[in-house]
Amino acid sequence: MRPDLIVIIGPTAAGKSARAMALATALAPEAGGEIISADSRHIYRRMDIGTNKPTSADRSIVPHHLIDLREPHESFSLGEYATLARAAIADVRGRGKVPLLAGGTGQYVRALLEGWRVPEAPPRPDIRRRWEEFVALRGQDALRRELETRDPTALETIDPRNIRRVIRALEVMEITGERWSDLQRREPPDLRGVSILYINLPRPALYARADARLMSMIEQGWLDETRALLDYLSGQGIDADSALTLPALSALGYRQMIAVARGRMTLEEAVAAIQRDTRRFIRAQDTWFRAIVAGAASRGAQVLHESGAP
Repeated sequence: MRPDLIVIIGPTAAGKSARAMALATALAPEAGGEIISADSRHIYRRMDIGTNKPTSADRSIVPHHLIDLREPHESFSLGEYATLARAAIADVRGRGKVPLLAGGTGQYVRALLEGWRVPEAPPRPDIRRRWEEFVALRGQDALRRELETRDPTALETIDPRNIRRVIRALEVMEITGERWSDLQRREPPDLRGVSILYINLPRPALYARADARLMSMIEQGWLDETRALLDYLSGQGIDADSALTLPALSALGYRQMIAVARGRMTLEEAVAAIQRDTRRFIRAQDTWFRAIVAGAASRGAQVLHESGAP
């Protein structure tokens, strides 16, 4: 019996995209699989190389959903993602195909598997700027304490190291007058029709693959893509300093590549810094995904563990 949904998750560089492509093509021609992105950076246009987005060739072979939805300076919320992802899953299944949810954004995956009903509160740049100034003056720990004071339960679903998401929670609470945890109603689904494939590798091998992928991205022209992105944003009235505050450009490596493009860092320095950040990110991803997998398994999901795809 084929699953209602296949979820492919794991740390960055583990091989999720390759495994999703292999599974989707293996399902054809009987049913065929379609890939639904669970990557919070793939929704942005003009950021193909730096986010390791599926290639046009891959997308011509297997349909992909929730990619290139916004320009880099446009807002996009978790609530919007959850609504669109549920609709995409239903659409794929309604056409007799198998949806494959693949990506490395743990909060996106968790929202779907745990049935979050996230409020789609419109962004308030004035509130967001105030909290950004707060963290710049008082630090990340002070920001975490502010969230904990207003809603201690929120820290169960928000990584306090993710400054952007902490600020978003504080912003939403100010807009709505309600606690973040109360707004995130949950309707946990029965996951007995869901198969989860957790892809991972021993840390040294994973780090080596991440390093190799970084160098490949640079060879493909990531720096030129970054310059073109800055030119585009400049045309929208957004200078390089302001660009660094955009959620889209909080993606791994963009801060360093922008510094290189502006002559404020050498490429060698940028590579070393991105490697360090990527290792920290991999460790955090692994922790979050293991918790997600354990919770899904307790609600009936079938879980398989696999070493990285080639």
